Amino acid sequence: MEKNNHDLRFKTNVNCGGCVASVKPHLDNADGICHWDVDTTNKDKVLTVKSTGITEEQVIETIQKTGFKIEHLTIK
Repeated sequence: MEKNNHDLRFKTNVNCGGCVASVKPHLDNADGICHWDVDTTNKDKVLTVKSTGITEEQVIETIQKTGFKIEHLTIK
């Protein structure tokens, strides 16, 4: 199953500990995520999700339901 693990990265407006606490239960309970993290020190507030089956679209829908903005992170 390890070969299915891959990182998905997104630009968000989850910018503080309170914001992270707001999305935590939604991400913790989402199927197909084994680990996630928000880098609130990065200007793009990068959410990294280690996927074990969840799609980018499902992560975006999950975050949007919490009221936060999220978009695909394009690496330059």
